[in-house]
Amino acid sequence: ICPAATVVLWREGARGAEVLMGQRGAGAVFMPSKYVFPGGRVDPEDAAPAGEGYLGPDCRRRLGQMAPADAPAPEIMVAAALRELTEETGLSLQPMHRPALRFIFRASTPPGKTRRFDARFLLAPAAAIAGDAEGFGAASGELQHLHWLPLPDARALDLPFITEIVLAEVAALLAGKDQPGVPFFDNSTATPQFRRIT
Repeated sequence: ICPAATVVLWREGARGAEVLMGQRGAGAVFMPSKYVFPGGRVDPEDAAPAGEGYLGPDCRRRLGQMAPADAPAPEIMVAAALRELTEETGLSLQPMHRPALRFIFRASTPPGKTRRFDARFLLAPAAAIAGDAEGFGAASGELQHLHWLPLPDARALDLPFITEIVLAEVAALLAGKDQPGVPFFDNSTATPQFRRIT
């Protein structure tokens, strides 16, 4: 199972909270044509950890919990998330006085899939974007139809199951509801488990 990291960017729009999503290509090996958040696997180039101002102490601690012995350090996961965001959208996050990223969800791909990931989802406000939040000109093209969507519209798209669950979690958090630990859909073995990382 490959470690992976995803950024869920959100902002306030005319119809309430919006999230940034794009569509994977029809020929993609993993989740073809599905709408997803920008993200991907940890690569060797992520070995240089992200600097300060991205991750608070509680999120750093939770990112390291229930992790395999060879799992990347939390700062490496953040570096991967930031790199994938920039590659796939052309947007970059800047460090903030109040850490920009909040660890909100984790899920691993069940056995039998073509590719398997242990993915961490990190929520970030559009206020942390360096520059224009609509500036997708430098995007790699891996995600098509990049745009900001009100949460109800996003939930109506052709989504992977886990993305549907993450969107529900985001909606609850942005509505001010408490999160009693980070939800973790653990499919690392043949017996799925639901856990909470506290």
